Amino acid sequence: MDAARLAKDTPKSQKTRARILDCAMHLFAEIGYHAATNPAIADAAGLTRGAMLYHFPTREALVEAAVAHIQAERSTLFRAAADSLPPGADVTEHAIDSYWDLLHSVPFQAFAELEAAGRTDPAIQALLTPAQAEFDRAQAGDHFLKILHAGAGPRFQASRDLARFMLEGLARTTLTYDKDGRKDRLLAVIKRATHMLNRKGDIQDLWPE
Repeated sequence: MDAARLAKDTPKSQKTRARILDCAMHLFAEIGYHAATNPAIADAAGLTRGAMLYHFPTREALVEAAVAHIQAERSTLFRAAADSLPPGADVTEHAIDSYWDLLHSVPFQAFAELEAAGRTDPAIQALLTPAQAEFDRAQAGDHFLKILHAGAGPRFQASRDLARFMLEGLARTTLTYDKDGRKDRLLAVIKRATHMLNRKGDIQDLWPE
């Protein structure tokens, strides 16, 4: 939908659009991108097909708006996590625990589902690329730096990247046995590795025993 059309939208229309986008985000996360068709999203939002077409006449228009909506929700959650350090908490462990929790939230799961769809759909990937770059620089850069209290330079960048990408991979992995035990051990190793790269404390060994 173009900017001129958006500028003319009434408050009621804007609320309806927001409801549609929120339903799209939840359905992407819950049932997947391909199952979350425009008619399914209209039903979830309590709209007729005609009303849905008024706001989003094409799948492309809906996905473009949904990407922006989901990215805004991810950014809001990330900023809140960065500002929620409890007094006396270990900043590195708080950062890792916070991001692990975020990866299981609806906005992050919806975005991951779109990334999976974008692997074989160039149109979706083109819509995602700016949001991915923004998150990589502004969110996983500045905000993750804030909650890790790490310094600048390649070593500290590597500590953030190690924590971030190992957590993202673990969140998308299916552990078929001893799920909780393996997850907890891996999270502990990620925390220790990040401490070592940041040279915090006297940790010298990745394995805690």
